[in-house]
Amino acid sequence: KRGQGVWLRARARLRRFPALLAGCGEQATAYGRCVAAAASGTAEVRRDACLEEFRALRACFDRAVGPGV
Repeated sequence: KRGQGVWLRARARLRRFPALLAGCGEQATAYGRCVAAAASGTAEVRRDACLEEFRALRACFDRAVGPGV
């Protein structure tokens, strides 16, 4: 029972994620488009091909979730 509080808090944080991340749709769309475009050819997707878009999405997630979550 001692660890139950940890799991309850973790589940509560996870339930908040969809609402917190809802404001990142523009960045998620840009990243998805970039990955889809990079994967559409016959060549393999290069590492960091969409790094700029990924960083923008990650920054949005970080701002939405905030520190310590």
